[in-house]
Amino acid sequence: MDKNKRLFKSNVNKQISGVCGGIAEYFELDPTLVRLAWVLFTCLGGSGLLAYIICAIVIPERPNGYIDV
Repeated sequence: MDKNKRLFKSNVNKQISGVCGGIAEYFELDPTLVRLAWVLFTCLGGSGLLAYIICAIVIPERPNGYIDV
């Protein structure tokens, strides 16, 4: 993994706030798989919803013109 790579919310793979899409882009995964995993974690104990809200607040938006190098 590139050490200059940064985690941002996705502007492209966005359903609610772009958290799952951003995580999928960072780890080079299919966004649908990340969303399904998040739903599974939420259904198994409810902590997924709290984690999503925290991530939506903490993970920054991708700046305009930002290009991963």
